[in-house]
Amino acid sequence: MGTTLLRRTLMSESEVMGVAAEAMRVITLLSAPMLLAALGLGLAIGMLQAATQIQEMTLSFIPKLLGILVAILLTGPWMIRLIVDYTERLYQQIPAMVG
Repeated sequence: MGTTLLRRTLMSESEVMGVAAEAMRVITLLSAPMLLAALGLGLAIGMLQAATQIQEMTLSFIPKLLGILVAILLTGPWMIRLIVDYTERLYQQIPAMVG
């Protein structure tokens, strides 16, 4: 019986940081449409509430929810394409990362 050597190559620190940076970029791009929709609607409703002196906290909930839904419907195909492309690139890089 011969002994087999298991060779394990560790990723370098720069490779880990590159993967983490790319993941953060993708996460930021994926969350941006929903966050911007909620921010814009929240600001507009806040200005309307200040102008009319209506201080109902639940008034902005439904418009923000609908705005986020519209943002998802409009940018959904782009978001899916972005995450699929990122995942495919990551899977293609696995052999080079581990040896």
